[in-house]
Amino acid sequence: MFIGRERELEALNKLYSSNKFEFAVIYGRRRVGKTALISQFIRDKNAIYFMGVESNAKQNLENFSKSIFEYRTGIDTEGYFPSFQAALEYVFRLSENEQLILAIDEYPYVARSEKSLASTLQLLIDKYKDDSKLMLILCGSSMSYMEDNVLAYKAPLYGRRTAQMKVVPFDFEETCRYFKNFSDEDKALIYGMVGGTPQYLLQMNDALSIEDNIKNTFLNPTSALFEEPENLLKHEVREPALYNAIITAIATGSTRMSEVSGKVGEDTNVCSAYVKNLVALGIIRKETPYGETASRKTIYAIEDNLFRFWYRFVPENLSIIARGASDLAYKRIEPFLPEYMGKVFEEICKQYLWKLLLDGKCQVEFSSLGRWWGSNPRNRNRAEIDILAEQDKTTSLFAECKWTNEKVGLGVLETLVKRSELFTYKKKYFYLFAKSGFTKGCVDKANEMGNVSLVSYEDIASSFCTV
Repeated sequence: MFIGRERELEALNKLYSSNKFEFAVIYGRRRVGKTALISQFIRDKNAIYFMGVESNAKQNLENFSKSIFEYRTGIDTEGYFPSFQAALEYVFRLSENEQLILAIDEYPYVARSEKSLASTLQLLIDKYKDDSKLMLILCGSSMSYMEDNVLAYKAPLYGRRTAQMKVVPFDFEETCRYFKNFSDEDKALIYGMVGGTPQYLLQMNDALSIEDNIKNTFLNPTSALFEEPENLLKHEVREPALYNAIITAIATGSTRMSEVSGKVGEDTNVCSAYVKNLVALGIIRKETPYGETASRKTIYAIEDNLFRFWYRFVPENLSIIARGASDLAYKRIEPFLPEYMGKVFEEICKQYLWKLLLDGKCQVEFSSLGRWWGSNPRNRNRAEIDILAEQDKTTSLFAECKWTNEKVGLGVLETLVKRSELFTYKKKYFYLFAKSGFTKGCVDKANEMGNVSLVSYEDIASSFCTV
């Protein structure tokens, strides 16, 4: 089952249609669907597909040779080329007479085993590109390797690529397309648990309840997802123990660097370097109040929902889970799910606003949006706004998001309006997002004001969750 990636496929097909040499770099975290994307793209085209393995150069060369010979003859053969240069040169010569795709998946494994591979590719690209119809694809899951050794200015292949593509997890709308039987609310919960990473979504069973899905995956030591966060860290970083401690600290409420440092017992400078790597991997995000850049206000949050859910609930229940008491573990987790879903709902609401903007239906033509927090000088209390966006410094959008079973009342709207008075925008528009709708008093006041949009989750679901 292949879902989504329409933009990526369109971009790759546009390169292919040029009928001349093209070199695309595809990279992204593990499990995000890079291999599925390549497979979908090449399925009806002349293509040599080769996946590198974490082995030595001899093993990779033999596997590469088999991929080439199988494409050429249609049969598996034991013969192999004497070198990577000979194998690659053969492919480049083939592409002088026919349009051909060469996709090298998990390129970092091959390049690490054969140190001269990048220089060899550089040499052959320069030699053959003017007469070649080859579309070369290098794909890798090691983000740091691809960025430092393929895309970076000092890399041998710099300046040769004609396109690069960072494959990221699906958004909420694309995630919904995976499931036909979940209710709209359950789709939001699934997105909150595993995010939009395709391989994780495939572990969810829409014939079961949310409770059973949590028990079968996060609370089951034999499941594919149970050790996934730790296994991914082991593949991506050299010291997973400290990274693990940092993620745990952030997931359990330590949002500032000083708090993280104190929680894990390491110097702030040390933690800062590790956090920077986690941000690059898309596991953690760095936030400052919308419209501000002051580093003293910087906080950190878990970006990836699987990591956020796992580190929030699994470690503290590990002893129970290890004893097979998934019912008891779930009983301890369930009361905290609505609170956990608050931040997830904020992200879904942001995506909804982007959809309104792109469809030309948003009153504020913003270029970015984000959360704002700061001090209210009137009462010296901390104030927060879930979503803030602006247009030309004159027009603004303020939004509050509530994932609760109660209807949102007039007080929430009045508080949002009051907080908007901390800003001097001439025109202000307000959005209230609610899981369970709004009270009559809130609806009446919104109608009276005229610049308030009340959006229930049912409205969002009708836009995002229609299969």
